[in-house]
Amino acid sequence: MKLLPAAAVCCLALVFLFDAALVEARSTPSAQGQWSSMFVFGDDFADNGNLPKLKRGQTPSESIGEDTTRQWSYPYGSYLSSRGPTPVPTGRFSNYHIQSDFIARILGLTEAPPAYVLTPDQSCDPSGMTFAFGGAGVHTVSKSAPTLAAQVNMFASLVNDGVISKDQLRRSVALVTISGNDYLSGADVEDAHLSSFSDMNTYIAGVTSEIVKNVERLQKLGLRKVIVNNLHPMGCTPLQSSPSNYTTCDLLGNYGAALHNNNLERLMGRKNNAHIIDLYTAFTDIVNHAPRGLSDDAKKFNRNLAPCCVSAYDNGYCGQRSPSGERLFELCENPDRYFYWDEMHPTNAGWKAVMNALEEPLKEFLDRDYVP
Repeated sequence: MKLLPAAAVCCLALVFLFDAALVEARSTPSAQGQWSSMFVFGDDFADNGNLPKLKRGQTPSESIGEDTTRQWSYPYGSYLSSRGPTPVPTGRFSNYHIQSDFIARILGLTEAPPAYVLTPDQSCDPSGMTFAFGGAGVHTVSKSAPTLAAQVNMFASLVNDGVISKDQLRRSVALVTISGNDYLSGADVEDAHLSSFSDMNTYIAGVTSEIVKNVERLQKLGLRKVIVNNLHPMGCTPLQSSPSNYTTCDLLGNYGAALHNNNLERLMGRKNNAHIIDLYTAFTDIVNHAPRGLSDDAKKFNRNLAPCCVSAYDNGYCGQRSPSGERLFELCENPDRYFYWDEMHPTNAGWKAVMNALEEPLKEFLDRDYVP
């Protein structure tokens, strides 16, 4: 992922840690099912407005080192539908809906719950709250993005203060999305540059252990069901496939993601009331389908590894403009035919295809009885 030069860039290269509007879910919860509230933690796969807008008159280049990101500007949020003829960026890293929105729909909500920073102090929407920040990880990656543990602390504070009631917790599901920002040389950890596979395994074990530790904290705080993403095939992101002109995935990056997932699955074990969402398989079936041929979902997209929105220059980013306002990016004509929106994040159509593939096992998990 690439927010701005000052924010986290989700890249994997195993030698260096794999270095290589205001949308709110204010609708009435569905009467169907027992889950009517959702609390979301993690990173840009689920951030729907927590990272702030640019200051008035400020350009992205002027914001380096400050808490600003690009997802509040065109072409982000440019999907035209019920919103009307004017595109409305909503703080999401896509052209419209993201993963948390589609999970919210499964629960009977209209969209993901409102962002933490857009919610009035000492209040919580009946649909829940989103604590996810773009660029976040279990370690400090960007000063703009609280770590996963810090996000859980925000949630715990609202629970302990009685802002989030025990009744709401009993009806709530949690989503945890950690999508690779920790695998950066910029992550705030000791010995960030790994020199051996043993070091790499140790570091990955630390990342996955921290994820599981926070899952357990959420359960102790009263959340009945916790959904956890595994790591998508990061070697297939446009950021990694661009050297091959978006024709092949980076095998080393995908190997690192597989190590992460194996560790996560082992640590989660048969933990009651928790479920791993297999993003790795769902993404792979669409974008890296060579071993089995085209899946039905893969056939919906033109170039499965290419982004719809791409910088016109090396080291640029989707949405970048010159000081005079000139576009420094290229935009595809039909985002629904592209799986990836930018160099890391799926389009609305891409997320829809992924969650269609994962909906049934997710529903089966949600329908199981809670185990005290």
